[in-house]
Parts: sequence; structure tokens; C-alpha cells
Amino acid sequence: MSAVLEIRGVVKAFGGVVALDGISASVSAAAITAVIGPNGSGKTSLINVITGFYRCDHGSVRLDGREIAGLSTHRIARAGIARTFQHIRLFQGLSVFDNVLVASERNGLKEARMRAESALDVVGLTAFARNDAAALPYGHRRRLEIARALAIGPRIVILDEPAAGMNATEKIELSALLRKISATGNAIVLVEHDMDLVMEISDHVIALNFGRVLCSGAPYQVRQNSQVIEAYLGRTEQ
Repeated sequence: MSAVLEIRGVVKAFGGVVALDGISASVSAAAITAVIGPNGSGKTSLINVITGFYRCDHGSVRLDGREIAGLSTHRIARAGIARTFQHIRLFQGLSVFDNVLVASERNGLKEARMRAESALDVVGLTAFARNDAAALPYGHRRRLEIARALAIGPRIVILDEPAAGMNATEKIELSALLRKISATGNAIVLVEHDMDLVMEISDHVIALNFGRVLCSGAPYQVRQNSQVIEAYLGRTEQ
């Protein structure tokens, strides 16, 4: 699989605290790449650097070969990287459709409407398009956030703990949705604490600890790595 995103030697410090200490990794097209690690391992800092919320102190972030480190968040989004957040951030008082339309409106109203309709269809919310977004069930609101990300027509979708707060049925539906999105050619970066979900749907896993890559590889390789077991899973595999 070809790499759509290349991260090389990324360093980010906040005062004397080094959040990212020479991170190198890659993300492939049409694949689900999970980023795991304990709290404070650097997961959020990494996606904030990729999406332009933080500027890295050193290193390179390339999207399709183009350097994007240091660009503003809106320029990175337009270049093809969309994200969701751990805490749901919907536009209160707007319909489901209008929440998605806002994300794609820069393309012109006609194209924006087409993108919004397509995104809602992908996540299975077409029937709820005119409903008040705030009145959606929890799992549907999570899917609405993903629809907004898809509406910009991204190359990469970064999902920050999308399964947080979901019940078992909603997680099954989320797994099917992520596979569906990946199958269309989108790269997905999944930051998630639910190890069952990660190991089930990921093509590649990157494990972080103290701002460094502990290991990366196929899910079964990462799951069996002794450093990952000690740092994150907190147990010894039998």
C-alpha cells in the first residue's frame, strides 16, 4: 500500500516537557492506521501536529509528497486532511444536513450540497437529514461528525476516539462504517483506547509511549510486543 502521509523526526516540546520525541511513521491510502498508547504518550499531540493545531519544533510532515508542517489548520484541511474530536462538537440549532453542509460550503453551494448528501449517505444518516442534530442519539451524533469530515473530500480522515461512550451495537456499526470508508480509498487514522476495536479493524498499528514510537506493524505483531504489553495493555500475554 502506498504512503499518503509521511512523518519524519517530528519533535514537539512544551517548555521542558517533550510531547513528541522524534516521531517517524507513515499512513497508507485505503487502510486503517491505529495510534495507541497510554494517556500522555503523545497521541493527541501527534494528530494536532498533523492537522496544524500545533507547529512541530523539528521534523517533516508530508501529504502526497508535499510538506504541510507549519501550514494553518484550514490550509491543511483543504489539502486533504479532515478530523473529528474526542468530544462531539456539533453546531447547535442546525439540522443534520446543515451541520454537514457547513463543512463543505467552500466548494460552492451546488457542489457543497452534493458532498453533504453523499457524506450523509455514507454514514447512514440520510433519513435524519432534516432532524435537529442535537436531538440525535449518541451513536448517530458520532456518525454525523464523521460525515462532516467526509464532506470536505479528504485524502485522510483522523478520528479521535470515535468509539468513546458507544455501546456494543454502536461499536459494531462503527467498525462496519470505517471499513466502508477505507474501502473507497480514504486513509483513516484511528486514535482509540478500545483495543478490541483496534485489533479487529486496523491494518497497521503505531504504539506510542513518552512521545516515542515503541513499535509499529500489523495488529498481531503489536499485540505481542512486550514493551506494548507493559506500557499500555498492562498485562502479559498468555
